Amino acid sequence: MLVKGGLRADRVWKRFRADRNRSLLRDEVARLRARGGERSRGWTWAVQDVSFDVEPGESIALIGSNGSGKSTMLKMLVGVMFPYAGRIEAAGRIGALIEVRAGIHPDLTARENIFMYGNLLGLSRKAVAVRFDDIVAFAGLAAAVDRQVKFFSSGMSMRLGFAVAAYLDPAILVVDEVLSVGDAEFQQRCLERMGEVLSDGTTLVYVSHDLATVEAMCHRAVWLDKGVVRAEGPTRDTLHAYRQSVEMGNVTDAGDESPVRAAAFTIQGVDGSAPAVGERLDISLELMADQAVKGRIVLGVSEGTATPIFVVQNDVAIDQQGTRHRCSLANLPVPSGQYALWAAVIDPDGHYLLPWRPRAHFTVLGPELLEAPTGVVRLSPVYVSTTWDY
Repeated sequence: MLVKGGLRADRVWKRFRADRNRSLLRDEVARLRARGGERSRGWTWAVQDVSFDVEPGESIALIGSNGSGKSTMLKMLVGVMFPYAGRIEAAGRIGALIEVRAGIHPDLTARENIFMYGNLLGLSRKAVAVRFDDIVAFAGLAAAVDRQVKFFSSGMSMRLGFAVAAYLDPAILVVDEVLSVGDAEFQQRCLERMGEVLSDGTTLVYVSHDLATVEAMCHRAVWLDKGVVRAEGPTRDTLHAYRQSVEMGNVTDAGDESPVRAAAFTIQGVDGSAPAVGERLDISLELMADQAVKGRIVLGVSEGTATPIFVVQNDVAIDQQGTRHRCSLANLPVPSGQYALWAAVIDPDGHYLLPWRPRAHFTVLGPELLEAPTGVVRLSPVYVSTTWDY
């Protein structure tokens, strides 16, 4: 039997049937003719045989590309959907923030919505009243608490929804990719509140494409790919596997048909050794072109996504015989881990002569960013060497 705050998914399956835009007779006849008279049910599996356990007070992330089944899994965890097969168990109240206006009725005022949401979670009116001031203060709605929500902006509605879900002391807090709608200040406040909730023993299930916040907030991660669990374990290890898959899926060989071609890339540290944190990094590359061109080469270091941690650039001239270029960094500013080198060549008019894609992979050796009692916590993607005086 699960303890309060525990969550379990046991061999869960979920499928959907594709919607038909029209149900006219002629369309149905055309479909049957195209399929030789056989009717296809058109089912698609969104989640396939997914299992994981979450201990009370633990934080776990569901990661993966769009369409991987993350949101479907969350909706089954909170009971909005039911699995086709398998079993889901949750012990305790669940505070769910899956959509911006989740649980918020537009015709009610903010005050009425707070009490209604609390009653739906099983709290008494007195228990909600104890938390009422904190909810209103966090949402920043003191001047609009008696206004109907339908007159709120989307940002105000989102702040109200998050405040209600996070301040009614749920045993399990489920957060989907909703923080991206708010401004930077509110996003930071939400992350701080989730940290407070975790420290109070609440279980967190978090879905986000912002892998930095995933690594900072969650101890474990489950990587879903087309509804199937590809990896599960400590967040750092799971994110590494996911990022590596993204990189390998984007890598193209040197023979892509572009005006400029990348023939070779070499990445090494001091005296040809492996790259290390805070030490010299040399990047050597050979470029070839169909005809002599001038442009700007841009190099970036990334952990998997097309947005790099940092970029460097330089004006170059490339001819048909090929040209060799070397870029040296005196101090490599990233922590240890796996990285991809992205490269592009852009002409003076802003057109890509060589597409922006990962061209090589390398490993950086050295210390982690921050050691904590619960493991490695990464608050920043860069490493800066400092000296402190007291």
